[in-house]
Amino acid sequence: MGFGQALAATRRWPLSVCSLTTQRANHTLCHAQRHTTRSASAVRPTARISSPSRSPSGVCANASRTPPAGVGGAVAMAFSSHHGRTTLGPGHARTEMTPPPPSTSTNPSALSSKISSQRTSQIARHLSSASPSSSQSQSPTVAKNPNTMSEYTLRKVAPANTLEHRVYIEKDGIPVSPFHDIPLYANKEQNILNMVVEIPRWTNGKLEISKEELFNPIKQDVKKGKLRFVRNCFPHKGYLWNYGAFPQTWEDPNSVHPETKAKGDNDPLDVCEIGELVGYPGQVKQVKVLGVMALIDEEETDWKVIVIDINDPLAPKLNDIEDVERHLPGLLRATNEWFRIYKIPDGKPENQFAFTGECKNKDYALDVVRECGEAWERLVTGKTAANGVSIGNTTVQRSTGFIPANQVPALPPHQDLQPEKIDSSIDKWFFISGAAN
Repeated sequence: MGFGQALAATRRWPLSVCSLTTQRANHTLCHAQRHTTRSASAVRPTARISSPSRSPSGVCANASRTPPAGVGGAVAMAFSSHHGRTTLGPGHARTEMTPPPPSTSTNPSALSSKISSQRTSQIARHLSSASPSSSQSQSPTVAKNPNTMSEYTLRKVAPANTLEHRVYIEKDGIPVSPFHDIPLYANKEQNILNMVVEIPRWTNGKLEISKEELFNPIKQDVKKGKLRFVRNCFPHKGYLWNYGAFPQTWEDPNSVHPETKAKGDNDPLDVCEIGELVGYPGQVKQVKVLGVMALIDEEETDWKVIVIDINDPLAPKLNDIEDVERHLPGLLRATNEWFRIYKIPDGKPENQFAFTGECKNKDYALDVVRECGEAWERLVTGKTAANGVSIGNTTVQRSTGFIPANQVPALPPHQDLQPEKIDSSIDKWFFISGAAN
């Protein structure tokens, strides 16, 4: 059988033949090469190999028009790459044959060995290029966060549940402000944010970032000289979430929000993290935003952003606020109720919400985050008066409160002490009439 007949025959191979192993393909090629070597001097300058426009049932798809994608195609392309070029006509494939280049050796076996090696390499390249790239089969992963908690350490001063208790955050032994130094975004392109935990879930002590003290340590809020604890309003116990704040945000008390009709509360933006793990004061979590509620607290806008830790098992399923109700039914209603009634045991009126208590979606929440981030930028650069807010920091060099590392004042030594006991009255349950309505 001539080489042209052998090549035409490959176009009629069944699909299973198109997936021959490399070893089988090499055998076929070597047979064709031996024939080519013996008859190289008889090859005409131009030859045409045509295949019928229709192919019998069961052959490789488009075999009548193009070489098959398997070994048959490799045979045709390997031959044409050395002896001519392949062109496509309206109903057939045409290979224009040209004489091979003159050999530098008169030894036929050496020529055959060289051609065999070249064509074997071509088939290997063809088969490897047909395999999917490993990089294409891998799913994208979240970029490694440069601001994980492992980079931060805590300096605790005095026992918890005391007026003197403070939690400072440090990086590489240098104090950093959870208000100003920790970046808002862990990965801005993927909308992954850093959150500083102030209050662990199910606890009652109202800890918060101190706005007035240098480096803004976390401390317990004080009212009338006494530590402040939230009351347990049945059926809730303490805080329902890991409660904290977004760094590098500020709810501007000089600005009235156009939709809530109330000014900001002069604090970093509040965050409710709804994941399953209980956090600890000073923990830096990476979270994604799901939605936001607008609490009106003593005539001030007090945004409550709903987020989830990106490492939580439910995080892949929670991407917007409606997903929270689907996978955590009742949590948003309980959150609304908690904020509405939690001050009633202390003799204060029920809190109100903007938007009739509706929790706005992710896009709206991200706009709130952006606006509060811009307000913080104006604060630390002196465009807005600080009015008692400490803007001392060790990383934001453009700010008016930047302190070089060699000028940072010494902090009190770290003290890992047991917390003081809490009065048993803090565990009391309060039953609020109409709380479940």
